[in-house]
Amino acid sequence: MPSLIQLYKKAYSGLARYNWYLSIVMLINRSGTMVVPFMTIYCINQLHFTVAQAGYIMALFGAGSIVGAYVGGWLSDRIGFYDMQAVTLLTGGVMFIIVGYQTTFISLGIATFILSFCNEAFRPANAMAVAHFSAPENKTRSYSLHRLATNLGWAVGAALGGLLASFNFHLLFWVDGCTNIFAALALMALIPRANVSKPVKPRSDELKPASAYKDKVYLIFIILITFFNLCFFQFFVMEPVFLKVQWHFNTKLIGLLLASNGIIIALVELVMINYLEGRRHMLQYIIYGILVTGGGFTLLNILPPHPASGVLVVGIITFGEMVSMPFMNSFWISRSGERNRGQYAALYTMSWSAAQVLAPILGGQIILWGSFTLLWYSLGGICLLVAVALYLLYRLNYNNNKLGAALNERLIT
Repeated sequence: MPSLIQLYKKAYSGLARYNWYLSIVMLINRSGTMVVPFMTIYCINQLHFTVAQAGYIMALFGAGSIVGAYVGGWLSDRIGFYDMQAVTLLTGGVMFIIVGYQTTFISLGIATFILSFCNEAFRPANAMAVAHFSAPENKTRSYSLHRLATNLGWAVGAALGGLLASFNFHLLFWVDGCTNIFAALALMALIPRANVSKPVKPRSDELKPASAYKDKVYLIFIILITFFNLCFFQFFVMEPVFLKVQWHFNTKLIGLLLASNGIIIALVELVMINYLEGRRHMLQYIIYGILVTGGGFTLLNILPPHPASGVLVVGIITFGEMVSMPFMNSFWISRSGERNRGQYAALYTMSWSAAQVLAPILGGQIILWGSFTLLWYSLGGICLLVAVALYLLYRLNYNNNKLGAALNERLIT
């Protein structure tokens, strides 16, 4: 027991005080995340929209998030991540409350687009802030701490949202809006604006690309990660449906299995990252994690329909997530500089937003024209192809060979 305590103490030590504060802000913000998971139900049951209209509302939410990520990164490079976080949290909080009072399809669609724009514009600035306050040797751990806060907040928000929705749907919008505003106030109280430096001007001797949109290595990375994200989101979109329809699990068991994902991350990830960080190149860990995740999906076609099988699959996919995703953050930071970090964060955020919009469509179409069996094998195959492509990217650019060095120099220039 003493050695276990020391292990956790070492994993959590050495992280910047302001990164702990940022995690508190994220925990507050995410603890109010309850509108989005119940938005489709709200549109159909409360506003009496058709299923197609509810789908369009969610599509507008996705479109707003993609545009918001791009503009948020662009603005963060110009006005700084601090002001961007404060403004987007405040405006997002107000928009949540406004959205709750929209009753027509057009007004709700416009308000939803603006809301998602504000919400997603916050993310590149927040990612920049974590990078800004992190030491080079613990950037990956800093993002793991941030992920821990995000997962805990999601768990609280989803549970509380289900309870509030049973009483009054409008409470969801008020709670979500107020937690956004409270998170903005916490940010301004815990991290004084005067303690945050402004964006720096470019240095002539800096070799990193002047723009993320000209960094071909990073653009290839983003494309590949987007394909992986399309697979990963099936864990939350189609796997619960599979467990219910094909394996005949009850809703309570499915909820417990999904909740175990966040619990495992909270208990294990930071300790594991503390051990792994600096031992291998970031892309190597990302490749390992993607392969493990693909293997987890494939096992759904092999294992018998038993609760133990569900636990095993969730554990494997969660392990793949923990190995890969923290190092994805480290990778985009390593490619960026102080002057263009918002662009890199924006592209990374846009990848997730696009995958979140497209994943249900991809999964649904594969099941419609094929079967769940085809879906899980397809996800395993896509993960394998992404891992192979990332391995080639690693060999060409980071394996200390002459070809890789020449190609990397060409991509930079």
